[in-house]
Amino acid sequence: MLTSIISAIGNNNSIYPLLIRDCGIENPVKVAMTYKQNKSDKYIARNAVRERIIDEYATSAVWLGGIPLVEKICNKFISKKGFNPNISSELLNGDTFQNITANIEQFKTKAPDAVKDLIKIRDNQKLYQKLSGAKLLASIAIPTLIMGFVLPKLNFGITKKIMKNNLKEMVIPKNQVTFEEFDKKIKRKNNPSFGLNPFSALNNLTTVQKMAVTDLGLSAGRISTARNKNEAFDNAVKMTGMIYLNYIAPKQTAKLFDKLTKKIFKLNVNLDPVVFCDKEFINAVKNKSLQFPMSDSPQDVLKFIDLNPEAVITKLAAKTKLIKMYDSTTRDPRKYVSIKDLNEFIKNIKDFSESAINSGRIDEFARKAKTAKCLNIVANVALSSFLLAFCLPKVQFFIRKMVTKSKLEPGLVQNQRDEKV
Repeated sequence: MLTSIISAIGNNNSIYPLLIRDCGIENPVKVAMTYKQNKSDKYIARNAVRERIIDEYATSAVWLGGIPLVEKICNKFISKKGFNPNISSELLNGDTFQNITANIEQFKTKAPDAVKDLIKIRDNQKLYQKLSGAKLLASIAIPTLIMGFVLPKLNFGITKKIMKNNLKEMVIPKNQVTFEEFDKKIKRKNNPSFGLNPFSALNNLTTVQKMAVTDLGLSAGRISTARNKNEAFDNAVKMTGMIYLNYIAPKQTAKLFDKLTKKIFKLNVNLDPVVFCDKEFINAVKNKSLQFPMSDSPQDVLKFIDLNPEAVITKLAAKTKLIKMYDSTTRDPRKYVSIKDLNEFIKNIKDFSESAINSGRIDEFARKAKTAKCLNIVANVALSSFLLAFCLPKVQFFIRKMVTKSKLEPGLVQNQRDEKV
């Protein structure tokens, strides 16, 4: 059970590590650090904390739940049109060995219900593509609009109303400088911006990839709705760091930890920890009975999977969600299989098997590999959470003070000036 939980947290292509980092660690730490950064002005601090709480938790709710909710609503609409909304869109323009026509022919007797879904799409491909495109756009555009444009305006509106009622408490720092003044010092001519092309390569995005695209839209929204240029620059620093630390750094760190584990402890841990707990797999390694495809070509890999549903490799591929089974003996023809990912998985199986056999103690080797992999996952989540929750705000506050000569929230300081006038 614990291994399965750690496995889910360690899957950087799922929302689970994002959920742990964002809601469990990053948000409460950021709220505390926001108060600490602004505590020299109690009035600014109270407003900053309130804005941060609304911003972080409302954004998290939309960010983590918005895309699945919109997709669920769209899926119901697509289902009413008679289509299965969960068919992999890669099959519409698939390769020679994986496409709708090829899968219909190959699986028409093995998976008749699944083939009916494919035939429906084959005969109405243009309509299905339009519906799928609308679903993709809605699942990205609606959360982006809410997080990037609606929520900031509402948050700023609440603050402005509160400040109007509390003019006597306002204190305007005398040493606050404008972004333009700092801009001249570092000889920059352009304001920070994000290149955004949210409609490219959308057809095959996973939920996490859609969240990344949404975050790009969120970044553009937060910068464009900022109350002044100082706040826009402050948001640009924060959002750039957040995107990198959420989507890129964890994968890089995971690979680094796995490489170090292999180099230092001679353990191959490039597999999911649930694989190391699979008794059938460990017994197959002991008996040297593992079966593999003849080559890494798409036709040989898919042929092996389809002809050997009871093979350990096939079962493990299904267990780690590299393939989806229609039933116990048949691969689901509605789901596209990434040959690249499957070949990498098979290679890692071979490497682990050879290392385990060479160790002379296969059970012990597998236990050590599982422990090391789980520790790597926990360390990765802890490190990325620390970077997001503590280091990124520190960097943001340092740059803010360097730019504005004040550590206070630039948007709130501007609000004070506006209301005072």
